[in-house]
Amino acid sequence: MKKWIGKSENLAAYLFLAPFLIIYALFMVYPIIRGFFISFHTYQVGVEPIFTGLENYKTMIEDAYFWEALGNTLYFVVISTPVLIAIGLLMALLVNSKLKGTTFVRATFFLPFILSISVMASVWVFIFQPYTGLLTSILLSIGVEQDIFWLTDDVLAWMAILVATVWWTVGFNMILFLAGLQEIPREQYEAAEIDGAGPFRTFISITLPSLKSIIVLIVILQTINSFKLFGQPYLMTGGGPGTSTRPLVQYIYEKGFIEQQMGVASSMSYVLFFITIIFAFLQFKFFSRRNEEDK
Repeated sequence: MKKWIGKSENLAAYLFLAPFLIIYALFMVYPIIRGFFISFHTYQVGVEPIFTGLENYKTMIEDAYFWEALGNTLYFVVISTPVLIAIGLLMALLVNSKLKGTTFVRATFFLPFILSISVMASVWVFIFQPYTGLLTSILLSIGVEQDIFWLTDDVLAWMAILVATVWWTVGFNMILFLAGLQEIPREQYEAAEIDGAGPFRTFISITLPSLKSIIVLIVILQTINSFKLFGQPYLMTGGGPGTSTRPLVQYIYEKGFIEQQMGVASSMSYVLFFITIIFAFLQFKFFSRRNEEDK
């Protein structure tokens, strides 16, 4: 009887899980397998695939634009990840304080995260627009007479993309840090205060060690998100000036859907996929080792 009840419960669990498993297999597992298959073929929509072996990967390796786009992506990962983590932590510390109005400030900081990327890009293109943009108008009002072309200069374009990305996404990191801060027992801070520890010593000795697991999670998530950079440069600079801000995901999109080279685009996608996994794995191992050493 117990055995029959156990089987019945398992069946009910599988039935509840079935819709999710079907959708997951259809929209996640199948595209991954199909993409791997296409990376070894010459493929166009509506045309029978032709097996080409490693030819797509050879084309990818010999493509200078691929290496430039990969370099642009790595550059963005390096400049964006520490900034987004540091600002997210600072914002979380601010809204976790006992100051009045922190609920309103929390909502204000998180609000940009719910905007669509097209809205976000429109806002920042208006701000960085030369001659008539908001930032240009402010600079003119304080006496700066030289026009600055934020979106058409190599260095400034990356800065504009970084600023827009921080404004748009840092609220998510703030929420994760805030959840971690609120899990720290107040007794630890009270004991530190009795011992005469100042704010900096309290932050180094109590807050940071208590946030280790959250920091590991945010570093890995943020690195993966930065590798997926696409919408900001695509909508704000078009990947320019020239191709200097074109990330790999945008190049994959252009290869696949504009040039109709689905096989080459799939091979690039898999290279990006494995690079992202390697980065995430190395970060996880690094932080795990640091945690073991601290114990």
